[in-house]
Amino acid sequence: MKNYAISRRYAKALMLIGTEDNQAERYQEELEGFVGVLDGEKTFEDLMVNPLFAAEDRKRVLVAVMDKMGLSQIVRSFLVLLFEKRRIDHIRGITDYYKKLVDEFKGIVRADVVSATLLSDDAVEKIRVSLSRMTGKKIILDIKQDEALIGGVVTKVGDIVLDGSIKTQLANMKESLRKGERV
Repeated sequence: MKNYAISRRYAKALMLIGTEDNQAERYQEELEGFVGVLDGEKTFEDLMVNPLFAAEDRKRVLVAVMDKMGLSQIVRSFLVLLFEKRRIDHIRGITDYYKKLVDEFKGIVRADVVSATLLSDDAVEKIRVSLSRMTGKKIILDIKQDEALIGGVVTKVGDIVLDGSIKTQLANMKESLRKGERV
């Protein structure tokens, strides 16, 4: 929980700056790019968080990487602040939360859709339109397949789960039969 609070606090602070100077999306791209470098270069990430190396040496490497990436001054300052406060290891959580804040700012909601079979383009569009009407926002769908569902679709929008899977319907029927209810 503490990590989430840290990520939220730093992401909100950067978002305030991003909305003031209309660069919120750019900062998101730069943070995601930096996380991509960490993902691609595990030794770089290890170096950033390893106290066995001198802090000034680690900071020099961080600055060199940021120079190579061509990051904006705001994101550079932000990453240096995280480094100096020993919070650079929270960058993934900060980036994830920042992405949610940018989406919220732009009126976008991300939804996860899991289906038993591959959905047609028409079905995907119907789900998108329906969720858009329900939320009043633009919807970006992340579609996955899970053959364990047997059939149907499970949709998650924020904290709301809409479970229309056959697997859940069968489980509900089974529970009703156990309780002696009419199905």
